[in-house]
Amino acid sequence: MLTKRIIPCLDIKNGRTVKGVNFLELRDAGDPVELAKIYAEEGADELVFLDITATNEKRKTLVELVEKVAEAINIPFTVGGGISTVEDVSVLLAAGADKVSVNSAAVRNPQIIKEMADEFGSQCIVVAVDSRKVGDRNIVHTHGGSKPTELETEAWIQKAVKLGAGEILLTSMDHDGTKAGFANELLSKISSLVNVPVIASGGAGNMQHFCDTFTNGKSDAALAASIFHFKEIGIPELKTFLKNKNIPTRI
Repeated sequence: MLTKRIIPCLDIKNGRTVKGVNFLELRDAGDPVELAKIYAEEGADELVFLDITATNEKRKTLVELVEKVAEAINIPFTVGGGISTVEDVSVLLAAGADKVSVNSAAVRNPQIIKEMADEFGSQCIVVAVDSRKVGDRNIVHTHGGSKPTELETEAWIQKAVKLGAGEILLTSMDHDGTKAGFANELLSKISSLVNVPVIASGGAGNMQHFCDTFTNGKSDAALAASIFHFKEIGIPELKTFLKNKNIPTRI
């Protein structure tokens, strides 16, 4: 079994972390660079920065942040949020990001996945998918999971991978924020359909949930935000817990 990855996610707005963070050692709880450093030191395998800024100044602020993060940490990190062109990707990778994540732009124009993968390689293109149950179907949603599309989650992910996605970040909107566990049935199904890594997102509430998504959900990595930010789960403790359950992680 390949080592499983633990990935904290930071929401960024105007270069600052949005969700409150409960790290006493942080002089500035809104500074994503400081928080990234702590996570890297604690043993996070990767980080995801999701930029939710909605201004024209967005790119400049984000590029500055990416440059600072790249200087401060030695683990891979992914940047997402409003990325829609090959040029967007180029600028962020040049600034030091390891991967970029595309979501709504790929739904609007699937060919952009191929263009990005052809230009930069699949290994740095993550396609993020927000899925919600509608009746008995899993449906892709955009606009932060609020707007349903016509796409079925399973078919869309298979298409994204064919077009060149090197990784899938799958968020279950039904589980997100519930702390009741990841959408392991869906994750397991997706993992069996595609040959690229699948990152589980939405629903982490305790250490057992990580264990469950790695075993029952067949996930390659698990992402969470508030449980890490509020110190409900420490990454070193989580890694020890997983090791004791015979789930390999990078210590």
